[in-house]
Amino acid sequence: MTRNLRPEPLLAFGQAVLEAHGVPEADARLLSDSLVAAELWGHSSHGMLRLPWYVERLRSGAMQARTRSETVLDHGALVVLDGHDGIGQVLTAEAVQLGVARARSHGVSAVAVRHSNHFGTAAYFTRQAAEAGCVALLATNASPAMAPWGGREKRIGTNPWSIAAPAGARGVAVMDIANTAVARGKIYLAAERGQDIPAGWAADDRGQPTTDAQAAIHGLILPMAGHKGYVISFMMDVLAGVLTGSHFGSQVAGPYEPNRRSGCGHMLITIDIAALMPRADFEARMQQLIDEVKTCPAAEGVQDIFFPGELEAIHTADHQQHGIDLAEQTWASLARLAEESRVPLPPAA
Repeated sequence: MTRNLRPEPLLAFGQAVLEAHGVPEADARLLSDSLVAAELWGHSSHGMLRLPWYVERLRSGAMQARTRSETVLDHGALVVLDGHDGIGQVLTAEAVQLGVARARSHGVSAVAVRHSNHFGTAAYFTRQAAEAGCVALLATNASPAMAPWGGREKRIGTNPWSIAAPAGARGVAVMDIANTAVARGKIYLAAERGQDIPAGWAADDRGQPTTDAQAAIHGLILPMAGHKGYVISFMMDVLAGVLTGSHFGSQVAGPYEPNRRSGCGHMLITIDIAALMPRADFEARMQQLIDEVKTCPAAEGVQDIFFPGELEAIHTADHQQHGIDLAEQTWASLARLAEESRVPLPPAA
């Protein structure tokens, strides 16, 4: 069973709940918008089911309601920010604004963020850089979820990363992936919906393959593409954790842990397209690449071929028209949060 809601009231609800817990208005809107955007894209695993997690971390003080970053190093094209346990979305939005500005001046920039928190979907931020005329790569690290290749204990996070580029009339081309067979949030979503997960996603705490979502939460998420997923995740932790001066490996705490400082880090690399060629030329070349992909003869049973980010645009248009469906358990969690925060629930669509 699901509840259908319009995106605008859902955004306002999330913002009000966060403001009730001391988050400033603009920051509360940004965080809530990042969750609703994930719902619009069809990625409920990174949507409103995470709002109660963030609130619990605010209540415990593991995540600070008022985000105050500090510039630790500034070498022009390279900047290091210390987030002091602030809100991950707020810190990453600051990194994007700074990264784009510095790329305008230097052609390329790298902004490292240390001591941050979970920031939702990486694509939410690389899209912003792409819309500003840049190509951006954003990497983050996460709490342990997979074993190193050949191991049976969690030591490495899913460590997601995203690359985005403007694509002219096509909007934005963007990828956003975890290095596991599936993002951990999709396992939490399956557990909330009482559904089994596909074979190949996870193993239980004994290292045995499982389709039980609850067993997977307490077990291991399997790497994508075998050993390749493991080594990519390892190197993303080098970029986002080791190199930024933040936590890494088993030191990082996840957003579902209410009392532990996250300590996660992010690395944003931004390239100003105009430093290499006119933006119109770049977008024409992107259009050529997309057309080449989309005109490929389809395999039997396949109706459409999509370029990266196209499905999210289709889902957004559909959800804007027909509303967002929330799982019943997610709705129940929001109802408890509404009562505790003294904020009215958003009406059904």
